[in-house]
Amino acid sequence: MSLEQTINQDIKAAMIAKDNARLRGLRAIKAAVLLAKTEKGASEDLTEEGEIKVLQKLVKQRKESAEIYKTQNRDDLYEVEVEEQEVIEQYLPKQLDRSSVEQIIKDIIEQVNATSVKDMGKVMGAANQKLAGRADGRTISEVVKSLLS
Repeated sequence: MSLEQTINQDIKAAMIAKDNARLRGLRAIKAAVLLAKTEKGASEDLTEEGEIKVLQKLVKQRKESAEIYKTQNRDDLYEVEVEEQEVIEQYLPKQLDRSSVEQIIKDIIEQVNATSVKDMGKVMGAANQKLAGRADGRTISEVVKSLLS
């Protein structure tokens, strides 16, 4: 079953359960998926990789907004963003912990024969492909920098 079909079913269940926090998160996912499908140059069906990218983008937006609201002491808005982020993360593949990411990147560094920070681009390209959806870009970048320096 595609992500879109799953989301539609979960929206119905959230409406019946009157779970407003879950409903907001699910509607955000549905809107983002529809927008991605109708973008110029997009195909009719999103690939699984495309769906993961959309979800990651939504999570990143929620995290950034939550940080801003926290610094401005807007706990009411902070809670809304965190609730939506938790709902969206349920549809992403399980994230790897930092030690697993480090091990995979060490293997990639050996494969591409990277020796210094100058080779970061090669390592990042391979790492982003291999870890797509299972680790965020910031974590990957930090690990690559620490291992190459």
